[in-house]
Amino acid sequence: MKFSLLILASPYSQQGGLSALKFAQACLNQGHQIYRVFFYHEAVQTASFLQTPQQDESNLHQLWCELAEQHKIDLVTCIAAALKRGVLDKSEAKRYEKDGFNLQKPFELSGLGQLLDAQINSDQLITFA
Repeated sequence: MKFSLLILASPYSQQGGLSALKFAQACLNQGHQIYRVFFYHEAVQTASFLQTPQQDESNLHQLWCELAEQHKIDLVTCIAAALKRGVLDKSEAKRYEKDGFNLQKPFELSGLGQLLDAQINSDQLITFA
């Protein structure tokens, strides 16, 4: 089966992001495919490489990067939600004349069309709030 995931939960104040990661790992271990993971609302903060969780907490950013690189998973961050929350890649930082950026590959900024594409091209779209 081909799954896509929609994550809405803040990475460290809600359980949804970690639950989504564990779901993705379980799917892959059972031979299923993850087509795309779409980060929306507060979940866009997961894409920031500047997060530095305490040593006894999971580093969701790093764990998603490792999973995406290992399994060639598309990690898409909603551009409107990200910009509103200060999550920018290099080109958006330049566009808005900001001194720095905090998003890089394998995460990418894109619009809601990518969420629609994920829904169309997957057998199931699972939401984690």
